[in-house]
Parts: sequence; C-alpha cells; structure tokens
Amino acid sequence: MIEELLLEIQNKEKFDFEETFEVYKECSRLIIDDETSAQKIIVNILEEKEKFEPALNNVLTDLIEAVGFYPYLAKENLQLDSTDSLIRQVYHHSDNLDKFLHEDQKHLLSLLNSEKNVVVSAPTSFGKSLLIEEFVASDKFKNIIIIQPTLALLDETRRKLKKYDEKYKIIVRTSQEPSSEKGNIYLFTAERVNEYKEFPHIDFIIIDEFYKLSSQRDDERADSLNNALHYILKTFNSKFYLLGPNIDNISEGFVEKYNAVFYKTKSSLVDVKTIDIYSKHKEKFDKPRKFKEYKEKILFDLLLEHKNNQSIIYCSSPNRVRYLSNEFCSYLTDKLQDNQNNDFDIIQWINENISKDWSLIKLLQNKIGIHDGALQKHITSTIIDYFNKGELNYLFCTTTIIEGVNTSAKNIIFFDKTKGLNTLIDYFDYSNIKGRAGRLMIHYTGTIFNFNPVPPNEQVIIDIPFYEQNPISDEVLINLEEDEVKNLDSEQYERIKQIPTVEKEIIKRNGVQVNGQRNIIETIREDINTKYDLITWTRNPNYAQLNYCLNLGWKFLMKKGESKSLGIGRLVNKTFNYGLHQSLGRLINSDIGYIIECVEYYNQHKENITDEVIKNKFSFGKRYNDKFELEIMEEVIMTNFQIQKHWFQYKIPKWLSVINSIQEFVCNEKGIRAGNYSFYTNLIENEFLRENLTILSEFGIPSSAIRKLEKLIPENMLQDDVIKSIRKNRLYENSDFLEYERNKLKET
Repeated sequence: MIEELLLEIQNKEKFDFEETFEVYKECSRLIIDDETSAQKIIVNILEEKEKFEPALNNVLTDLIEAVGFYPYLAKENLQLDSTDSLIRQVYHHSDNLDKFLHEDQKHLLSLLNSEKNVVVSAPTSFGKSLLIEEFVASDKFKNIIIIQPTLALLDETRRKLKKYDEKYKIIVRTSQEPSSEKGNIYLFTAERVNEYKEFPHIDFIIIDEFYKLSSQRDDERADSLNNALHYILKTFNSKFYLLGPNIDNISEGFVEKYNAVFYKTKSSLVDVKTIDIYSKHKEKFDKPRKFKEYKEKILFDLLLEHKNNQSIIYCSSPNRVRYLSNEFCSYLTDKLQDNQNNDFDIIQWINENISKDWSLIKLLQNKIGIHDGALQKHITSTIIDYFNKGELNYLFCTTTIIEGVNTSAKNIIFFDKTKGLNTLIDYFDYSNIKGRAGRLMIHYTGTIFNFNPVPPNEQVIIDIPFYEQNPISDEVLINLEEDEVKNLDSEQYERIKQIPTVEKEIIKRNGVQVNGQRNIIETIREDINTKYDLITWTRNPNYAQLNYCLNLGWKFLMKKGESKSLGIGRLVNKTFNYGLHQSLGRLINSDIGYIIECVEYYNQHKENITDEVIKNKFSFGKRYNDKFELEIMEEVIMTNFQIQKHWFQYKIPKWLSVINSIQEFVCNEKGIRAGNYSFYTNLIENEFLRENLTILSEFGIPSSAIRKLEKLIPENMLQDDVIKSIRKNRLYENSDFLEYERNKLKET
C-alpha cells in the first residue's frame, strides 16, 4: 500500500482537491501507525508539491509539523496558524544558530544537554554534525576535542567553525599550544590525539564515524582511535558524543559503565529510492571481464540521461576512478560533440605545477570530478567545493565518499562491488554509500542505482576493544592499567607483563606494533656496535642510513595484509630522491624520463642481457613498451601522489619517529651518543616547507603558494600569527600568486 502510494505520487501528473485530501488523510493515519513511512510519504509529497492542491497547504503544514520536520516549514515558507503549534515551532528553533531543528535532532540535543553521554546511530541525512556546531556556538564547554577519520573532514569542520575564533583557538597541529585566555577546539585525527602533549582539561570529546573503533571493520587505525578515546576518558572523565550511521548496537555494558545512552533513529529528511539495474542485466554483469564494455555503456548512458542532476559514481579503487572517469569523458565528448571548456581556477595551477596534459584538466572542463585517497588534499577539497556549488555534474570516487568528506548528490551509482580488489562491500558500507543520495535541505529525494546485488542485511554491532576486550590487540591492551584488564590470566596479557617497564613506556608512546617494536629494539641492540653510523644519524641521512631504517620499518612495522607491491628497494629510492630534490614535481618528471629511457633501451636491446641492473631496466622497459607517453605520465602522476599521501606524509614519518625513539633508548642504555631523526622526519612529512608555515598545508593551501609566502612572512613569526598576518596585510593580493592560490589563501 505504501509503495503504491509512493509510485502514485511519483507518476501521477496532478492531484485534484479530493485526491489531495485522500493522500493527506492516509498520511495522517500513518503518523499514528507507522511514523517512518509517514515521514517518507511527506518527503515525497514535498518533492512533488506542485502536483498537489495548494488550497490544502494548511493540512500539509500540520502533517509536516506532526512528524517534527520543522526545517521544511521554513524552507517551504509554510505558516503554522495555531498558538500551540507556533510554540512548538519556536521550541525547535536553535538557541545558538539561525536554524530550526527537526524533532529527533531536538531530542538528541536534549540528551546531550543532560548528564548523559551519547552514542548515536542515525542516517547520513539526519544532520548529526549540525549539533557539533550547536555545542561550539553555545560556549558550554571550554576545551573540546573533535576526532574525525580524515584530514579532509577535519578541514571541512575547521571551515565551518572558524567563525567562532573569538571564543576558541582552533588547533589543527600537534605543534600548537593551547590558549589560556579562551577555549580550545582540537581538530585532530586519533593519531594526533595520541601524539599531543599539551592538553588542558578536556570537557567534551566528539568522535565522528565512531564505528572505526571496531576491531571487526578491518581498519588499521582502530588501535589509535581506541587509545585516544581511552586516554581522554581516563585522564579527564570528559563528556562524550560518538556519532555514526546505520549501527544497531555497541559493546554490551559500555553505556552503563560510562553513563551513556545509545540512541538509534531511522528518521531522515531525505527519502532514497532504489533502482535495480543489476537484475535487468544479470547475465552479462556477472561476467565482468567478458562484458566490461557492455556494463560501462549502461553506466554512461544512464549518466547522460540524468545529466541535469548531479551523480556520484562509486568505484573500487583510485585506478578504477581514473579509468572510468576518462572513459566516460571520451564517451561524453563523442555524444555531445560541442566540446565543453568550463574554466576552473585550478586548471592554471595544474598547468604550471603538474602537467598541461594531465587528464584532470579535460575531466574538469567536461564537468567531471574525481575523489580518492591518492590526490593531494587541496585538490580534493577544491573538487568537492566545485561539486557542492553545482559546477560539476559527475563525481567518480572510492570509499572516500563514505568516510572522507561530506557531500551528496541527487543520484548515487553503486557501480563496483568491492573495496580494493577483493573485499566485498557489505551492507553497512552499502548503506553509507546509499546515504549520500539526496542532499539535505536541497533535495527531498535521492536515488541509488544498483549495478550489483544489494549485500545481505546483517546487524551491525560495534565492539569497543578497550572496553570489551574480545578481541583486543596488543597495541590497545598495553595501554590499559591492570585493574582495567578483564582477563589477567590470558597468554596475551602475560606476554605484555613480561616487557620491561622502560621498554613498555616507549612502546606505548609510539602506539604501533608491540612485537614489531620489540624486534626493532633487539635488532638495534645487536647492530649498535657494528652499524653505529647507520643508526645514529642526524639531520639528513645518506642512502645507506635511510635504507637501514626503512628496512626495519618494512620488516617489523607493516601490519598483516598491508600491500607490499611498491617494494622496499623502490620505496627507499623514492624517499631518498624526494629528500634530495625536495619536490614531488621533480620526482614525477624524473620517473617519466626514466621510463621512456627504459622503453627505448628495451627496443634497442632485446637479447643477450646479463647484467642484473640492465635486466631490471630491460624488464621495466618491456612493461611500459605498449603504452603511450600520455598513459605513462598519467600512471606516474597517480603513483607519485599515492606515494606522497600514504608513505611520505604518513607511514615513513611514523616509522622514523618510532625507530628514532628506539635508537635513542638503546644509545642511552649503552652510554653512547644517540642520533636524531626529527629534522628529516618533519621535512618529509611537511613537503620541505618552512616550519612556521607548515600549518597552512592543514588548511588546504597548495605548497606552491606556501613557498611564495616564505618571502613575505618572517621566519621567526609564530605559526599562530601567520594566518593573522596574511589576513591583516592582505598578502594574498601579491602578484606572485596564481588566481587559484590567491583564492585558497582568501578562503583561509
């Protein structure tokens, strides 16, 4: 009956007075019997509002109010007429923001304002993050930590909250000190919470996407998040707000121990329709290699058909994003004939800093964006800005769309069925992808087009390992006090108890693989006399020193299942050259030149290769022999972006920091001079930018612009004063900056 009514609302051209009244009457009945269905029908009525009799708008107004969708009354300029309803509407207006809250948001806010801690599961379009701003605006808490899983999300939050900088100092880097004059908001990943040493008393901690605490979701950063939350709760007994989508329950007993409430709601202000593409084409879609082009054509025809509405296309990997977006771009230019030439400010920057031939230029000119974990942060944030402003029609993305950024579109295409090569998308991930369909307060409805079977619906219960401890990793267990450990007799805990106290403190502080760190301690103890020079370097390492350290990380600090496809030899080589040239652009050009040289060598010498080095060069040339120069360039750019994001800005700095602390410990133990890797570690992590300007990279400003600022900002200026100086002296107006760089600086 409900599905029939929804189809009638969608397909009928017009409802007269009597028909409108009947629909509204059925909706009124459902509010009592099945409020979730009533909400869905009301949202669909609003989507097709022009079809319904306007003389009955007063009835529609009452229905919207009855389900508590107060934001839509303001959006549609519908007026309540009774005193009681007007009082209820005013009650639902935010005390601190110029916005109305819907019924469930208001209830959630009342829970947060009580003495209870709150763990909430709600759909993507619920508006959970609005309540974060509500608390910041209320000035209720002096010191707040907001943990989000990606730097892109944190930057988005920073931009929303920067208007409160008179009340709060916003801290985004571990090198910043807290303010004593006003409050502090820490916008950190879990790793940065664990590294930070200067926390004042923390009143409130918020964890977005808290399902990443689970040991079952195969997230390599779950240990860091558990340790961060555990440390803050144990140290400060802070109030907390954990928020995430589509979760059925959490570890039993957690809410009782921490005076919390688990609040689950299905209330959504957007209705998502499902269209099954898979079943119509099952026979061919089930043979993806044989019918690859067939499936792609179905996708491209669908995208063109819906060109007047924005679409997000889910792809399994960055390689798939690049391939499908470029194939669609070729399809689009063939179909539309008139080549589009949309002008975006980033294109000039790409021409000057990457390559005038990079495919992203052509994609953008055809209103196509890409989003994945490999692109530089300022590029991804710019593409999302373009998409959110409606300047792009299509966005090809990976799982970053689930957890890496807040955006949505009228249409979501569930095209690939895996994360990476082999991990199937489960129902939880599918629900999160689906939740991006329809943009809150812009679209009333969205649509997901399924090119794959919907995964089986399974209950999602999020375990919290530091509390439940079944299972618990060594990296979390080592941070618990004895009275917090639930099984003191386990072999796992016995092993950890055997670690000497001083070693244990270093291992805890580093926060990575316990056994791996113990192996590194033993290896350095064995090597310290014979390989002293390789271990105790300072400032910039030579090749042999870097090779020794990165081999330790590769051997002992890689997690089970992590990809080793890059190879340790290549990783050492890339890292050393990056340190030598201090430019990703130089690395890209060097790689392209070397590959072309190898291809030429391969074509000249195809027999009698005996020397090992020549063999490697020969095989490299053979691999790329059939590729055009533009294809080589595309692959090199993508590979180097991935290496920079994953290795240079994340893994290698962490490895070197861990090994540095261990060599320092062993040297002190033996009474000899230790090395110090921190100078080189900071350079690698921060793209060789001057220390007081590195904070700007957190704000999505390209390093090209930051380097130009080196001439305009004194080296001894405190990093907290850098932004003030840019704003006060209008430094972005300097003629050295490209328009794109100028606009990024103005945003900040």
